[in-house]
Amino acid sequence: MIALILILTGSFFITGLIIRTKSLMSGRKGPGIFQPLKNVFVLLQKGIVYSEVSGQISKIAPVICISSVFLAALLVPAPGFRPLISFSGDFILFAYLMALGRFMMIIAAFDSGSSFEGMGASREALYGMLIEPALFILIASLVVFTGNSSMSTILNLPGDFNSGFIYGLISAYIIGNITIVENSRIPVDDPKTHLELTMIHEVMVLDSSGFNFALINITSLLKFSVFGSMIASVIIPWELPAVWRIALYVTSQVVFAVTVGLVESLRSRFRMNRNQQYILTVTLISMILFVVILFERKIF
Repeated sequence: MIALILILTGSFFITGLIIRTKSLMSGRKGPGIFQPLKNVFVLLQKGIVYSEVSGQISKIAPVICISSVFLAALLVPAPGFRPLISFSGDFILFAYLMALGRFMMIIAAFDSGSSFEGMGASREALYGMLIEPALFILIASLVVFTGNSSMSTILNLPGDFNSGFIYGLISAYIIGNITIVENSRIPVDDPKTHLELTMIHEVMVLDSSGFNFALINITSLLKFSVFGSMIASVIIPWELPAVWRIALYVTSQVVFAVTVGLVESLRSRFRMNRNQQYILTVTLISMILFVVILFERKIF
C-alpha cells in the first residue's frame, strides 16, 4: 500500500516540477508546481464535446487508458515496499497494460475522424512499437541478473558498487528515455508546440474535452510517476531503514523531474526522421546491458 501511496504522491508534483524547471530556465517565474492538478480539477467540471463522426470508442478510451495505467501502478514497487499486486511474470502484465493504454489512445484518435489526429496516432504507434523492445529487454536483463521474475523483486538490485549499482544507473537511464518516448517529450516531440510536422501526443487529444481530457491528463501524470518509481527502485538500496528509503524516494523523484526539465530546456527536438534512430539507440543500450549480464552470469 505504501508503494501505491508514494506513486500517487509523485504524480501530484512531477509534471508540475518539470514545467517549473523549464520556466526558470527560460527566465520566467512560471506556474506553480501543482498547476497541472488545478487544470485537471477545472476540466473535471466541464462538459464533454464529441465529434459528429466519433463513436463509442471516443467515450470509453479515456476510462480504459487511466484504468490500465492505474492497474500497472499496482504492480510497481517502491524501494523496499512491495506493490499491491505481485506474482511471477507480472512484468508481462505491466508491459501490456501500458500498451493497452497507448492502443486505446491511438484508436480513439482514429475514431475522431480527423486526419490530423490520425497522423499523430500513426506516429505514436510507430514509436510505441520501437520502444517496447527496450522495456522487454531491460526487464529480461534484470530477470537474469536477480534470478527472479516479479516486479517486486527484479527491481531490487544488490547495492554493491561492482555490479548492482552500475546496472541500476544504466537501468535508470534506459527507463528515463523510455519515459520520454512514452510521454512524447523532447527530443521526440515538444508538448508546448502545435506544429503539424512535429506533433505526436498533443495532436491525438485535440478533440478531447472536459471530463475525458481530464482523465487523459491524469493518465499522463500517473505514467510519469510510475516510471519514476521504477527508477527509484533500481538505484535506492532496499536494505535501508524505511524513513531513509522514503526520503530518498522523494528526492529521486524531484531529481528525475528537474532532470527532465533541464533536458527539455537545453536540448532541441529531433527532426521527425531522426526519432527512430534515437529510440533504437535506447533499445541497443538495453541489448548491450542484457549481453553483459549474460556473460557475467555465465549464461550462454
